[in-house]
Amino acid sequence: MILEVRAVAPFYKNGFVAGCERTRQAVMIDPGDEVEALVAAARAHALQVKYILLTHAHIDHITGVALAKETCHAPVYLHKDDVPLYDHAVVQGQMFGLEVRQPPGIDVFYDATPITFGDHEVRVHHTPGHCPGGVCLQIGTHLFVGDTLFAGSIGRTDLPGGNHDVLMRSITEVLFALGDEATVHPGHGPDTTIGRERQTNPFVLEYRSR
Repeated sequence: MILEVRAVAPFYKNGFVAGCERTRQAVMIDPGDEVEALVAAARAHALQVKYILLTHAHIDHITGVALAKETCHAPVYLHKDDVPLYDHAVVQGQMFGLEVRQPPGIDVFYDATPITFGDHEVRVHHTPGHCPGGVCLQIGTHLFVGDTLFAGSIGRTDLPGGNHDVLMRSITEVLFALGDEATVHPGHGPDTTIGRERQTNPFVLEYRSR
């Protein structure tokens, strides 16, 4: 699988393009302020972005959705529980002193149906806690987890709709069930693995010691 990641100021949020080497079909995940770099990466690999997939609707993960859709002409997917966040993108931006363009409407709400691009498929796992509609997008052993889990840390739960216990259940019951060898691609910072976080993540260890 072709995989490209980009992150830029001010949030340094990871956005991704995952593509099929044989068919050149691809998905774009969480286009934010780095969207132009993601589009350029797709073009460099001669990829056709078939779907724009969002792990959740916090502002840093959606600021590039409008440009991505205009450029790629692809449908936008989101979990229905994050629609209130998505619909208030402009207000979210104002909270950070940013002028944000309202992204276009959601085309498809995630369900149990896998999303296929070329020889690959995306399986969607609901992982609330950081926000109500957070999801993990699983492509084989690659997990795109948004802001649910980080290398040595976890997503914040002090924003509207956040819940620490719900987040920890999403991590330990949903993500950990996907296998220690799975690579975790978080919304911020470096990659990690499920096995590493199961064994060393201080928030996980504290939660399991209760």
